[in-house]
Amino acid sequence: MTTNAFSPSDSLPVDEVLPDLLDALRRHGGAVLEAPPGAGKSTRVPLALLDADWRQDRRILMLEPRRVAARSVATYMASQLDESVGQRVGYRTRLDSRVGRDTVIEVVTEGVLTRMLHEDPALERYAAVLFDEFHERSLQADLGLALVQEVRQALREDLRLLVMSATLDAEPLGEGLALPVVRSEGRQYPVTVHYRAPGRERHWLDHCADCVREVAGQGTVLVFLPGAGEIRRLSEALAGLDCAVEVLHGRLDGDEQQRVLRASQGPRVVLATNVAETSVTLDGVTTVVDSGLQRSPQYDPRRHRSRLATRRISQANADQRAGRAGRLGPGQCLRLWPREEVLARHIEAESSQVALDGLVLDLARWGCRDPDELFWLTPPPAGPWRAARARLERLGALDDRGALSELGRELAELPMDPEQGALVVRGHQHGCPESAAILALLIQDAPAGLDREVDLQRRWQRYRARPGDWPLLRKALRRLRGVRADREEADASLLGRVLAEAFPDGLARRREQGTSRHSGADGSRYVLADGTRYVLADGSGARLQPGSALAGHEWLVVLDTDGDPREGRIRLAWGLDGEALATVLEQAPWKERLGWDEHRERVVAEQIRAVGELVIERRPLPSPSPAMIEQGLLAGIRQRGLSVLPWEPRWRQWQARVNWMHRLRPQEWPAADDDSLLATLESWLLPFLAGHRSLRDLRALPLGQALSLWLGHERQARLDQWLPERCRVASGRSVPIDYLPDGGPRLEVKLQECFGMEALPSLADGQLPLTASLLTPAGRPAAITGDLGRFWREGYAEVRKDLRGRYPKHPWPEDPLRAEATARTKKGMGRG
Repeated sequence: MTTNAFSPSDSLPVDEVLPDLLDALRRHGGAVLEAPPGAGKSTRVPLALLDADWRQDRRILMLEPRRVAARSVATYMASQLDESVGQRVGYRTRLDSRVGRDTVIEVVTEGVLTRMLHEDPALERYAAVLFDEFHERSLQADLGLALVQEVRQALREDLRLLVMSATLDAEPLGEGLALPVVRSEGRQYPVTVHYRAPGRERHWLDHCADCVREVAGQGTVLVFLPGAGEIRRLSEALAGLDCAVEVLHGRLDGDEQQRVLRASQGPRVVLATNVAETSVTLDGVTTVVDSGLQRSPQYDPRRHRSRLATRRISQANADQRAGRAGRLGPGQCLRLWPREEVLARHIEAESSQVALDGLVLDLARWGCRDPDELFWLTPPPAGPWRAARARLERLGALDDRGALSELGRELAELPMDPEQGALVVRGHQHGCPESAAILALLIQDAPAGLDREVDLQRRWQRYRARPGDWPLLRKALRRLRGVRADREEADASLLGRVLAEAFPDGLARRREQGTSRHSGADGSRYVLADGTRYVLADGSGARLQPGSALAGHEWLVVLDTDGDPREGRIRLAWGLDGEALATVLEQAPWKERLGWDEHRERVVAEQIRAVGELVIERRPLPSPSPAMIEQGLLAGIRQRGLSVLPWEPRWRQWQARVNWMHRLRPQEWPAADDDSLLATLESWLLPFLAGHRSLRDLRALPLGQALSLWLGHERQARLDQWLPERCRVASGRSVPIDYLPDGGPRLEVKLQECFGMEALPSLADGQLPLTASLLTPAGRPAAITGDLGRFWREGYAEVRKDLRGRYPKHPWPEDPLRAEATARTKKGMGRG
């Protein structure tokens, strides 16, 4: 009898807890494993399950959040068995698969699991499902865990479940799944952290280049950057460096990724996105340079549009990145942000950052119409869930009960978002299935070489002319059912019509602004001063970059923008002309609508024939109802923004306080930024709009009362307790706290009023530090500190030396901790 047992030649920290882990899987059917980066959980644990008696002849399925991690982990485990990938260890991603008949461990990307469950709901071929790096909180991982847990409860009590995480608080997950928590302490060498924030006048990328030059040559220097664009620019800036400069991001092909991940001789600099945070191993890393930035989706629920936003990482991200420098020996990490800046504790769940159309469709296919029926560590937000369901109903993918229609079943079979799937289905209906499928793939994930082309028609033409130049796209095309690659002739006008039908909200019309006018191909006039501007069917603005050939089209179908809520830069569009445009406009119906008169700033009622917000014809509508007027006023507020409401400074501070609580406890506190408040106007502002018709009427609106009622009495009391408006200092004065600075709450107080104070009060039960801007007697900043005791001991003497000659009337004691706090001069203190 052959054995699958794996005997490692080296020791890793997770080895110490493997007996407890195997016992939990055998006795309890699963576990939650909490192990820090570098413990070996991604590669050691699956191999340790090869000889488990409960496995019998079934496979082990392990999920990874990214393609690069799936390939890397599978390749490393196969090498530990002295085998090639595809033997006992294989992997599957959306576009690549290396799995054989002898495969026992399958490493797959998270989206693959959902399709496997639909084809085999009981996962009969598998003995265990492992979720790796669950702390990344991807939408597909949350969905996969919810479905696997239901399978275990309803169909397969013998199916083992193991959830592995590096930085997530494991206790709530273990309690929710009723599984024991196993912890590996890890083995991390000390990492010295230096904070090297760029100056205000310096671009952070230039500062980053200087930091890299400073540490280059010391083994492998790993630099974390938000995206491929920054990687490219920094790589150019580091030209001429004495060591190799390599790049690592998700858009590289598999062979190139593996080349970078393999051990390298000599010093090198690796410029990477957050794909290098977890699961992948870069040998020889001694220094990490962390920009503190990442690119992640930011969803605008009002316009159903996502954009990739560059934002600050969480503390969990920062810890993982720094840990990369301490795997082989003592290392160092250069963090390019101020020490005082407060980071969110954990990574935010992706379900709160993206549209949920795909999730709603997947669950409807599973037979679930209410997400509360399943287990979620973070439930999908109710508002975006309802909006996604409404969009799918309008599309015809769901019926009015939330069940899948025939179209919905077709969309659920396609490995793409519902909107792109609808384009493929419409292509079949119009007799151009292959071209529609190509367009859908080019919209969803264009390969390098085509991704910078703004004109979708040009992308399509370039691919059709040389399909062999993009083998992955060709492979993805062949995977779509009912599509025969490279055999179809399609008319551009027909494709424009299909796109307009599939993406009606993307329809856009040119508007003329400025003084630089040019002639279009059809004889019309348009503007190219600082980019041609368009209005989209959803009412938002968009612009083309100067010189774009698309500017000659009066009408476009806009497929992607950079997401700027004011006026997004168009990143992908199709120009509409002739027959396609006429067909689209003929289908526009007459309807009643409340409009907004920009000049009079008031609601106007009218009958219009329009495509979304793009009005083709209009006529007045007499005697609108009060309800219609209120809805029109809401539309005006959304168009102009929340600044039209009577904000007082204290309510902007209130808004900032609520947002801090949301960052600290996103499950308990709502977001109160302008975009979130605009998206929920009906729930908190609508009851106060009765009798109003113009923006001028809103000046008397009780905004504070509306916001307080929305937050609720209990949360308002907790807000006042955790994040008070004011703070009492040693002089006895109550000083207002400013919650608006990005770096955290700040107290502006004269230095002499803090004599005797060892520390500043902490906020939010110690979770949010307070920074003090200590002022001179003239009210100018003398020092900024988050550690008052340290300032008195280490910084005060220098400040005293510099200022006591300029302000001799005020006290400057040698020992400020023993001095009397005061806002008076020395003479005033004597009189007192």
